[in-house]
Amino acid sequence: MLKEDIKYMKEALKLAEKGKGYTHPNPTVGAVIVKDGKIIGKGYHRKAGLPHAEREAIKDAVSKGLDITGSTMYVTLEPCCHYGKTPPCTQAIIDRRIKRVVVGTLDPNPQVSGNGVQTLRKAGIEVDVGVLREKAEKINEDFFVYIKEKRPFVHLKIAQTFDGKIATKTGSSKWITCEKARRYAHKLRKEATAVMVGTGTALFDNPSLTVRNYPSKKQPFRILIDKDLKTPENFKIFDNSSKTIVFASRKVPSEKVKKLKEKGIKIIFLPLKNDRFAVEDILSSLYSLGIMHILVEGGKDLITQFIKSGFYDKISIFQAPKLIGEDGLPSVGSLGVEDLSQSVTLRIESIKRLGQDIYFELYPD
Repeated sequence: MLKEDIKYMKEALKLAEKGKGYTHPNPTVGAVIVKDGKIIGKGYHRKAGLPHAEREAIKDAVSKGLDITGSTMYVTLEPCCHYGKTPPCTQAIIDRRIKRVVVGTLDPNPQVSGNGVQTLRKAGIEVDVGVLREKAEKINEDFFVYIKEKRPFVHLKIAQTFDGKIATKTGSSKWITCEKARRYAHKLRKEATAVMVGTGTALFDNPSLTVRNYPSKKQPFRILIDKDLKTPENFKIFDNSSKTIVFASRKVPSEKVKKLKEKGIKIIFLPLKNDRFAVEDILSSLYSLGIMHILVEGGKDLITQFIKSGFYDKISIFQAPKLIGEDGLPSVGSLGVEDLSQSVTLRIESIKRLGQDIYFELYPD
């Protein structure tokens, strides 16, 4: 792996970060064009339906009157080779006579998956794949799950004390974590397609579930799991600051359904299994709506249900240096663990300090 390839791929990854959270259900992609040792074009995918990163980078160079013939393009994800909402990027690269393309990782989409690289090579373009592959895959971890497993990427978020409590015995929880940690939590909301809570959290906290403490050009969908439609119609989750989806059973009062629908709330009816909705049914419904990445913010029962189901891809834990004691509300409920060998094991990807708090980025082991 050449030093300059690493250098320019890092630049492409930085560009891709700018589009994080805005491109769903498309991937997050960045691209740079280099000629004679200088970057002459930059671009990133801004939003689904808009030009892809490769075309943005080409447009940037051309708008400056620069000749990109014989240049090298660095792109974080394999260029597409099919017609969708936009024409194939491989054709734009071929037409502009770019000499070499360096790709971070292959696209898992069956319509592309290696075919983009093959198309470029057939046209006589030199292609290298795998430069900073792990970083390129990490930035699109949600897209990879969405395409491969045909369900949303499930990201569980927990804010807790050092002894693993999310509230006191009276339900008091504002604020366990510091301002810096809460700002980072809003960054996670910005990167998600949707934020999800259960009935208990909605009733007790009356949350907005919007991005407020972090710059964002969009608001995530809000998803409420409320089988009996207990949440009052005047609660923040039903205001017009973002779109809301509610999962309910068919036994709920038709009058309340009507009132919520009049407010623009989408209601999805699901069958109950042991007095709750199956995680698989929830995820299948959200996948059909193009929801690629959900941030599950609680409460305890909902977090526990996802962990027990095995349908989760990442856990973010914000831990504050506070103690509540055994009568506090734990962040995770019963998992049926009787022997330590049955415990749920996680892999720590990263740890960082956020003010007085500690942030853990975890993945299933």
